[in-house]
Amino acid sequence: MMEEISRLKEDLGAVILAHNYQPGPVQDLADLVGDSLELSRAAARLDSRVIIFCGVDFMAETAAILSPDKRVILPALEAWCPMASMIAAEDLRDLKSAYPEAAVVCYVNSTAETKAESDICCTSANGVEVVASLAEEEVIFVPDQNLADYISRWTEKKIIKWDGYCYVHDRFTPEEVKAARLAHPGAEVLVHPECRPRVIDLADTVCSTSGMGRRAKASGVEEFVIGTEVGMIYRLEKENPGKRFYPLSPEAICTNMKKTTPEKVLRALRTLEPRVVVAEETARLARRSIERMLSL
Repeated sequence: MMEEISRLKEDLGAVILAHNYQPGPVQDLADLVGDSLELSRAAARLDSRVIIFCGVDFMAETAAILSPDKRVILPALEAWCPMASMIAAEDLRDLKSAYPEAAVVCYVNSTAETKAESDICCTSANGVEVVASLAEEEVIFVPDQNLADYISRWTEKKIIKWDGYCYVHDRFTPEEVKAARLAHPGAEVLVHPECRPRVIDLADTVCSTSGMGRRAKASGVEEFVIGTEVGMIYRLEKENPGKRFYPLSPEAICTNMKKTTPEKVLRALRTLEPRVVVAEETARLARRSIERMLSL
């Protein structure tokens, strides 16, 4: 199977991108592993005609928006992001009508339609910087309320938040952090900004998945408790031999991220399906929001 995947990649001029939360075997066959925006930017930059995006729906959409001339394939079409689906474009339009003076910041973990209704996108790593860049004193932030809460710690602006959340990060509890510290007293606790405020209060470092990778490499600490989806630990262990990583909760699993398999990747290369296509006008407006963020 691996031989056929390699041959088809070469024949098609294809690249395989895998998110940090993907299963280990899928990460192993990828050309690049990273966070959603990191991978979408790579898709646009790489000289590849076909992008096999091992992740969830909004990630493949973002790649298609940034690479309209390329064929973007999502091997597991049924892999969707519950948080991205917690707000619809019409919901955001209603919110904009209620707060006409507010700027709209959209977390990149959202649908193309939501991005198209927004002024600018952000990631979990640059949300504070994006909000600070805006002239408006009121900011509508969608869809993640926990990330909105985290950003509000660093700004005087009024944040009008939607009540969406990532079900994986939202389930972490302060009790789990306290238990992890007792079990691993020398470990540094890293948590994602999608976690609830009380969990963030107890962490040593709050950072995106890419930030966790950088922190693990740079830190002199040998043990880490990781407060994000458990798939991240596979990459951390692979890149940091000798260091030890413990999940804040072994149940922190995104079931949709686990729907991609090597077999589905092979099928996607054989058939070039299922392809992800974003309507032209939606893509144009969404691209504007993404590119405004990238210009910062």
